[in-house]
Amino acid sequence: MREVKIAEQERRRQRHQKYRRAGGAVLVVAIVIGLVVALSGGGGPKKKSAAPTTTTASKATTTTTKVPTAVAPVCPPSTPAGASKRVVAFTKAPPTCTSATGVYDATVQTDVGTFVIKMDAKASPAAVNNFVFLARYHFFDGTTFPRVVKGFVVQGGSPDDTTSGGPGYSFTGNEPAASCTAKSDCYTTGSVAMANSGSPSSDGSQFFIVLPGGATQLQPPVYSLFGQVVSGLSVVEKIGSDGGTTSTGTPSVVHHIVKVTIN
Repeated sequence: MREVKIAEQERRRQRHQKYRRAGGAVLVVAIVIGLVVALSGGGGPKKKSAAPTTTTASKATTTTTKVPTAVAPVCPPSTPAGASKRVVAFTKAPPTCTSATGVYDATVQTDVGTFVIKMDAKASPAAVNNFVFLARYHFFDGTTFPRVVKGFVVQGGSPDDTTSGGPGYSFTGNEPAASCTAKSDCYTTGSVAMANSGSPSSDGSQFFIVLPGGATQLQPPVYSLFGQVVSGLSVVEKIGSDGGTTSTGTPSVVHHIVKVTIN
């Protein structure tokens, strides 16, 4: 009888050790997954010595998520009215729809006012072509500025109002010139550049505008510069004043683009 009791105690001890090992394995997996999530970065400009972040702006939640159908890119009408219907997903990067020597003005109407971006295609042909293409398909209309960091940047251009959304493709923009990179003066207040995940080859639809004090913080300078705010900078600064103070840039007030018109 004593031997039976000892055998039963041994079986219980072995089962207990087995459960402890299994629990430890689950904990290790959970830690690994947590690290992966924490280290995953979204598209967005980085400050010196700051890690990239992914920020989702607050928006009313729905029970279902509708994934837009991607369409083949065709040049939209080159008029201020643009395409007749809004498109937010494409199967690949756009064809060339702008003049290689053209200068384009983008009038951006927001909930707090209007600003104008001047874009010179000679300086940044791929990024200017991309912005004009998307704007004429009303891609930016109704979207928010999900990442706004005070004294740094205002970021927008995502169809799903997060810093990870895009048009369904990526393209290669231009890196700033080595001359300005060496002096760390590639960007100025009001500069408009493409947000990316660390390389101009990952440019998509998201862009950012440099706020006063933010120009020298853009390191490394790997963001395709394609425009300059020439009117309404006070509107951009108003949006910036409602931003967050950390690199995640969760704004205290979420502002949005009403529409973008190209002239």
